[in-house]
Amino acid sequence: MKNQMKGKRTQASTNDGTVNGIHLETLQGTVQAIEKEPDLGQCRFRARNTWMGGNQNRTTITGFYGARQEIAHKQTFELHADEPPILAGSDEGANPVEHLLNALAACVTTSMVAHAAVRGIHIEKLESELEGDLDLRGFLGLSSDVPKGFTDIRVNFRVKTDVKNLERLKGLAAFSPVFNTITQGANVDIQVSAK
Repeated sequence: MKNQMKGKRTQASTNDGTVNGIHLETLQGTVQAIEKEPDLGQCRFRARNTWMGGNQNRTTITGFYGARQEIAHKQTFELHADEPPILAGSDEGANPVEHLLNALAACVTTSMVAHAAVRGIHIEKLESELEGDLDLRGFLGLSSDVPKGFTDIRVNFRVKTDVKNLERLKGLAAFSPVFNTITQGANVDIQVSAK
């Protein structure tokens, strides 16, 4: 990857040093720093959630740990969640499984675009549609034989690029942390304590 990043500019490059809107010098600098000092790549991302009543809750995200330091976002991000009326919600926000689809779409898109940039693959336009299958009997506790989460997720990308790039772009989805978390799993430790 390092050698690919140091190669000459391709058709996808612009005069400002970006490919697909990605500033390559910045990305290359990060990659090179982590290659020299692998522990710089250790990150800890955080979210804080507050129940707002009913099925509504709000997550705030203010920063993360990376490159051996705390890094504050330039603003606090708020993500609102609710449920549709059929699940006794007020429909004031996307529900949590829709947030999961959003996280998957955003992460695969980001991974695909950034990795395409360092490989000189020009993308003019990229859109995706996601759909996941979930049987509410699992979530509602009506059947122990039914999974509580998605059983299948379909992601369909439409990309305006040279046709020869399509298969390569599909392979770049494998770099997505969210895709890997969903498909490979992660250890999740839940603790509950008194306030």
